[in-house]
Amino acid sequence: MPRFNIDADPKHTYDAIVIGSGISGGWAAKELCEKGLKTLVLERGPIVEHVVDYKTANLDPWDMEFRGGITPEQRKKHYKSIRSGFIGQDTEHFYANDEENPYTEVKPFLWIRGHQMGGRSLLWGKQTYRWSELDFEANAMDGYGVDWPIRYQDLESWYTYVEKYAGISGEPLGLPQLPDSHFLPPMELNCVEKEVKQRLERDFPGRHLIIGRVAHLTEPLNGRGQCQYRNRCSRGCPYGAYFSSNAVTLPAANKTGNLTFRPYSIVQSIMYDNESGKASGVRIIDAETNMDIEYKAKVIFCNASTLSTTQILLNSTSDRFPEGMGNDSGELGHNLMDHTYRIGATAKVEGFEDNYYSGRRPNGIYIPRYWNIDENSKSDKFLRGFGFQGGGFRGGNAANIKEFGADYKEKVMQPGPWEFFITGFAECLPYHENKVYLNNEVTDKWGQPTLSIDCEYKENELALNKQIQEDAVEMLEKIGLKEVIGFDNKHEPGYGIHEMGTARMGRDPKTSVLNATNQIHSVKNVFVSDGACMTSNSCVNPSLTYMALTARAANHAVEELKKMNL
Repeated sequence: MPRFNIDADPKHTYDAIVIGSGISGGWAAKELCEKGLKTLVLERGPIVEHVVDYKTANLDPWDMEFRGGITPEQRKKHYKSIRSGFIGQDTEHFYANDEENPYTEVKPFLWIRGHQMGGRSLLWGKQTYRWSELDFEANAMDGYGVDWPIRYQDLESWYTYVEKYAGISGEPLGLPQLPDSHFLPPMELNCVEKEVKQRLERDFPGRHLIIGRVAHLTEPLNGRGQCQYRNRCSRGCPYGAYFSSNAVTLPAANKTGNLTFRPYSIVQSIMYDNESGKASGVRIIDAETNMDIEYKAKVIFCNASTLSTTQILLNSTSDRFPEGMGNDSGELGHNLMDHTYRIGATAKVEGFEDNYYSGRRPNGIYIPRYWNIDENSKSDKFLRGFGFQGGGFRGGNAANIKEFGADYKEKVMQPGPWEFFITGFAECLPYHENKVYLNNEVTDKWGQPTLSIDCEYKENELALNKQIQEDAVEMLEKIGLKEVIGFDNKHEPGYGIHEMGTARMGRDPKTSVLNATNQIHSVKNVFVSDGACMTSNSCVNPSLTYMALTARAANHAVEELKKMNL
């Protein structure tokens, strides 16, 4: 792949600037460049070139210091994000430096960030599900938050558009609460998952167990290789088998010749021009030289990830917007959401000792939402609903065995018993009081104000969590699994790494920040199409919806530019 053009000219006015290069930023860059716009992408961290810079992709534990465990110095560098349990020697370089980029937890909140080309698209779980009409109508139906200015029909064709390019493997179900995608062949359930599926669907009519729908290629697509079942995805995939900005959208943007990619660019603010009533460009700090630089553009896409986008908008003050760009409604920074996580049940599975699975499938099972989808499933305990992810697997025998010497070596090479687990992801309601705001007392390495995060789960989320554990235990026990143990690893928001809201879309400028095409109501040439734009958060993984919203918004931006409306 040819190298990216990084020679950004401060004196040049670009057609478009994209802030951030993660899942939504990569799509914005691709769409704008392919439609002929000279586009500058600003990234806070370094370039990570596909394949070339996946330095741990082929390492085994014994190839790494401490067999992949991180050092005390690295633990200090990631003193907040280490709580996630995801950071090791193999991935540490893809997580932001918490010492250089602090934030304040007014209430406990885990904020995971990836400051490099591709952002968290190098780290995400790849679970990709369409939202349904039920999701887009939820706020209007129960009165929480504000009504979405769009419905499923507005995104349906855009879902298909991005799915065909990204590559989504899965199987159709025909469920109204989980619309089918444009699918590549699904990955295969293992023998235990097939058995659990049969028993679950027999004993719990209306509940379904399917293989996860994931952005993993099960057959080659557009020059990318198919998944090799290595399950080393978070190190970067040299085959391009899973969707990332680095492997898919940014190379497509680069191929047009219209892309300029500028790394080490700390976006300080978006500049506003009083005379035109538009944004005029972006002000950055060079992360390596500390120089202040300004870039001009006709259109700006803010895709720095939910909280970073909001931080930039809050810091973009002017006479017109003393409380942050587009904050006429006072809703900027409010209505923060994340999915609840790490609640469910685990069990042992008898039999199948003569069966195993091939490779390390980077995917699990999914049980779609079954509460509050119609009158028959309506609950009086909580609003909205949840889905389950999980899977069947065989562990090892290394611990707690009596053998030693040659007998121990023989025993440790044998697989342990089959186990099965499910964990729920539940929807969080959009509460105005769950918020972020600028903290001028705590600054980052570059002297910029940081965020204070004041967010918590409330009564409805706790009720959902209680139901998740009860349902998980009931299902595993009733279908005949053994030693069923329910769990609730009580945690603060942020662990789902699905933060959404804080610059929501809406119909009324008095109660929202963005309109139906992701434009700031009062600054029409600024678009926000990452997680900040979300008006509610469903119970399914959101990244596919970010992709669809971004492609749709980019198309609208280009059409409006042609009409000279921007």
